[in-house]
Formats: sequence, structure tokens, C-alpha cells
Amino acid sequence: MILNQIDENILNYAKQAEEDLKDVYQELDDICIRNSDRILSAFINNRVSYTDFADINGYGNYDTGRDKLESIFAEVLGCEDALVRPHIMSGTNALWLAFSALLKHGDTMISLTGTPYDSLQEMIGLYGDSSQSLKAHGVKYEQIDLIDNQFDEDAIAERLSRNDVRLVEIQRSRGYSSRRSLPIAAIEHVIRRIREVNQDVIIMVDNCYGELVEDREPGHAGADVVVGSLMKNLGGGVASTGGYVAGRKDLIAMVADRLTAPGLGKEQGANFNLNNSFFKGIFMAPSAVKSALKTAIFSAYMMEKLGYKNVSPRFDEKRTDIIQTVELGNEENLVAFTQALQESSPIDSFVRVMPAPMPGYPFEEVMACGAFTQGSTIELSADAPVIPPYTLYMQGGLSYEYGKLSIMLALSRISKQ
Repeated sequence: MILNQIDENILNYAKQAEEDLKDVYQELDDICIRNSDRILSAFINNRVSYTDFADINGYGNYDTGRDKLESIFAEVLGCEDALVRPHIMSGTNALWLAFSALLKHGDTMISLTGTPYDSLQEMIGLYGDSSQSLKAHGVKYEQIDLIDNQFDEDAIAERLSRNDVRLVEIQRSRGYSSRRSLPIAAIEHVIRRIREVNQDVIIMVDNCYGELVEDREPGHAGADVVVGSLMKNLGGGVASTGGYVAGRKDLIAMVADRLTAPGLGKEQGANFNLNNSFFKGIFMAPSAVKSALKTAIFSAYMMEKLGYKNVSPRFDEKRTDIIQTVELGNEENLVAFTQALQESSPIDSFVRVMPAPMPGYPFEEVMACGAFTQGSTIELSADAPVIPPYTLYMQGGLSYEYGKLSIMLALSRISKQ
């Protein structure tokens, strides 16, 4: 039994956490009910029927269920249209699909949030020698760094006033960096500033890890394109694969042509009998995201009480994604923590986590992910590059109770180091 392996000191802190976090948890409940209302309304507005779950094979023509699903995603994300497909295998794949559809030889793109997430850097061509990177296809890349975790709006406005940039990209989540994730209000403010100087540039937001954490999405804030994975928040822990690209109708048409073929667009693409799980996933997503947030907040509270450094966000800070980070100080703590999370996972609990190379990442990684869906990060998982200051990145938790058990076990293990 997991509870029998947890230190008494950890159990006492956990009991106190339930009292101290009541108000914080109530705010999550309030956001969850608002997001649930928006999603339920989208289901009703789109007249979802049991027949929309039918298995459509072959070319996938005339799939009304797929069409309704994409209409629901667009409505929930504050967009005109959406592409939601099992053929999009990850958030990285969704980003590549959007970039490669919207950027052509000679175009310039700018990251407005500094250096992007590790797995995007080879895609862009910042390192590696892939013949398929954006750089290899003649796309020019620039970046404007954040200043004290804020958009450098003056630099952005000055650069975009030249009207020679095709696309700007905003990464909402921190990735493997020390910066804070960016709230919708900050994204909305910079979008308004951009539109004051440039009406034509495409504004694209990498929404991974951020969906349904607040009660608005980047589409509501004026983003032209919003991208994410169904193995994160909007899959609700139910979808076993898939991703989405949502946004302006004309831009989604271009992305759909890139996925299938010009002239086919959104009309083709068999659903592999996944419509049911995609519908159910987004329906369950508000609750799953709330559980993930409660798990993260509980983790932050416990780590702060136990004296760990640079816990971010702090337990009482406003959140805009499901990621929780903490510096564990040394490789031994990092490995012990991830091993304990894996040991308390429902799947592959017997696997022993060790540092190892991972495709798409420049350093050895540790990763705990005993999930029902391989690579799912709405289910409780943790990973980290094995380099100083040994910062652990955690996310997910389909139920607060399961997440709480895992976190308490992991903290018990490193307290014995």
C-alpha cells in the first residue's frame, strides 16, 4: 500500500494542506464550472448525436461527427474553425503542421517569447541538419526575448511596423526554462499592441498545457492560430492520440491542405473509430485539468513547506498552465523523485527510471510517465534534463487523490536521501 510507505511528517503536512488550500481550490472549482458550461453549451449547440460516434474508414468522406467535433473545438477555443485529427500525433507535430502550412521560402517568423521549447529548435533549424527544417526551406527566424517575464512590447512594435514578417509565435508555457508561463491577459495585451502597428501578421499561440486553466483561450484574446495536443489538457485523459490547430477559417484551410492535399482539405481523413474518445475527452477535460491543477498546487505547497528552492509557481500564485517546477538540488534527488512517481503509477510501476538520451532533446533526461496513453501529460508525469540546477517539471493528474498519493511517496523518498 502506498499510504504505508509515506513518512508521518509528510502525512501531517498533507493534512494541513487540505485546510490551507481551501480557498485556492475553490477558485479552481469556479473556473471549472465556467469552462464546463462553455463545453456543454458547445455540445448542445452542435446537436451531437450517438450516431456521430460511428466508425468511418477509408477516405473518411462525409463524417458529420468529425465536423461537429471540430466545430466544438473552434467554439471552445474562441476560433472560427478547427482541425482535430488522430493523424496529428503530438503538440510538436501540430506546431510543425501549422508552421509548414503557413510559412514559405523567404518568409520571416519571429518568436516573441525567446528561445522556443527544446523539441521545436531542430524543427526551426536552430540546431541539427535536418533537410526538412524551416531554415532548410528558406524560412528566416528571429526572436525577441522576454524582459522580466514580460513581452518586450516596444521592440515587438518597432520590428513589426516594417511589415515584412509573415508570422509571430507565442509560447504560452515555459518549456524547459525558468521563465513563468504567460497568462491570457498578457497575451491579449501584446496582441492589441501588435494590431496597432501591423494588421496582417499571423499571430500564432502554442497553447500546450494551457487549455482550460483559465476561463478564456488565446482565440478569445485575438490569436489567429491556436495549436495543441489531445494528449494534454483537451484530451481529458480519454483521447489516446491526436492534436488540433484552430483559428481563422482561411488559415485552417491552408493547414488542412497541408495535412491531406490541396483540394481535399478537411473533407478527408478517417477517424479510426476515435470520435467517441475525442468527444468524451473534451467533455471531461475541465475536470481533468482541475485535478491536474490541484495536484500541482498540492505539490507546490508541500515542497515549500519542506524547504525546496525555486518552487514555481508558488502554491498561492495564479496559474495559466498545468506545469509545476522545483529545483531538487542534485541528480540523486531528481532520480529518486521520478522513480517514486513511476513506482506509484498505475501502468509500468515496475519500471525503474534512469537518466537516458531522448529523441528531440539535447541532454540526458529522466522521465516518469506510467500512463494509460504513452506520453500523455494530462496524466501525472514528470521529466527533467539531468543538468544543474536539476529542475523537475511535473504536470498532470487525472484525479487529485491519485496525484496526491504519488507526490507524497516521492517526497518521502527524497526526504531519506
